[in-house]
Amino acid sequence: MRRRVYCFVGLLALLSQTGFAQAVSPASPVGSPSQSATTPAQAAPETQPAHTAQVPAQLPAAGTVQRLTIQDAEALALKNNPQVSVYHLLSLASGQVTREQKAAYYPTIYGSLTAAEPRQGGNRIAAGYLNNPIVYERAAGGIALSQLITDFGRTNNLVASAALRAKAADMNALATADQIKLAVDQAFYNALQTLALQKVAEQTVSARQVVSDQITALFQNKLRSQLDVSFADANLAQAKLLLLDAQTNYQAALSMLSQILGYPSLQQFELIDTNTELKPPLDEVSQLVDRAFSNRPEIASQDYEYRAAQHFQKAERELLLPSIQALGVVGRTPASNSVNGISPFTSWYGAIGVNVNIPIFNGFLYPARSKEAAFRAEAGSEQLRDLKDRIANDVRTSWLNAITAYNRIGVTQQFVDQANLAVSLSETRYNLGLSSIVELSQAQLQQTEAQIQYAAAKYQYQIAQAVLRFQIAAP
Repeated sequence: MRRRVYCFVGLLALLSQTGFAQAVSPASPVGSPSQSATTPAQAAPETQPAHTAQVPAQLPAAGTVQRLTIQDAEALALKNNPQVSVYHLLSLASGQVTREQKAAYYPTIYGSLTAAEPRQGGNRIAAGYLNNPIVYERAAGGIALSQLITDFGRTNNLVASAALRAKAADMNALATADQIKLAVDQAFYNALQTLALQKVAEQTVSARQVVSDQITALFQNKLRSQLDVSFADANLAQAKLLLLDAQTNYQAALSMLSQILGYPSLQQFELIDTNTELKPPLDEVSQLVDRAFSNRPEIASQDYEYRAAQHFQKAERELLLPSIQALGVVGRTPASNSVNGISPFTSWYGAIGVNVNIPIFNGFLYPARSKEAAFRAEAGSEQLRDLKDRIANDVRTSWLNAITAYNRIGVTQQFVDQANLAVSLSETRYNLGLSSIVELSQAQLQQTEAQIQYAAAKYQYQIAQAVLRFQIAAP
């Protein structure tokens, strides 16, 4: 019995010289100052034991790796994303509607060529009109002109309404660009977060592989039980599952980022995090709400739509007023038949006149159109008020989320420090035979959870900052 104790103490001393105490503890989280990470080259043994499985291979890369910062990603998305092009084209189309309405200010000129041959002499149109003209054989050509003199403001209001809707379309295009930038920021920082989790998983697999190898060696020398080996292998398998999920999530995050950037297929990026200093959000949330009301293009767009609806309601009301047009026509009749040797047409003809259209009754169509437009304008006012209420709530919620995400960074750092201390103490107790493998396993699992929380906290705060910047339309 004493000889076995001496052998056990000598083996512990040998293992401590080869770095067993350092190899047992999992690597510290990326960026944590409390503990340096163990690289896979240092932690992995030269040969894999027969009872352990290989670490899952990396997914194949598609295309060349492109270095990408958050600024580069936003610029690429604004250039390539089809939604940006869609709303830009819709904005251009709305500008043409203004030109369509302005066409009423200009004269309408059209040419006519007429040739007629009656099937029997002296034919008349028998039905369909109050007049009953004779159809003469003739060939004529001429130009007619029509110019609006006044419609008592209807055209002016239609032009103003179209111009305001064009401005609303411009604001919608700006809002779409802001939404695309927010989507880029979220996808970019989510990809960085999944990459950080993948690194944590890789370090965890490497460290637990070493622990499993060492406990297996102790078991083979009758210094540890089969239960210890089972717990070590279970922890290793759990770490490998974590790594497999992290690799899949990272590729999925890259796929989402590629889609937002306008690429039809998955692209492999080397993501560069340039935001090194994290500052807390502003304390005055009311100021943020005021900035949102001043800067959000959605509010400006809805305001333009409301003002356009007001002008359109005025235009519909002015349908009840008369319209005055100037008319003119000039032309030539080079050929025509004659009656008793006298032609009913002169060689040249021309006339000018004024036409006044006065609406009298059309089944209450115009009053109904005016009331419809008035109701829609009032609905637009309520939509603007509702939009401001929703944006104010979104700003407050985003601010609270940003405050919480910022505080989580410090809390998760404390979580990591305490988990590292717990693992260190558990290793010491386990090496001295004062605790079981269960205590060490629980400490390792808690340390992995702490590392995951710490790795995600920074990027969750950057995502929360991006959402808050979008809500207040800040650059």
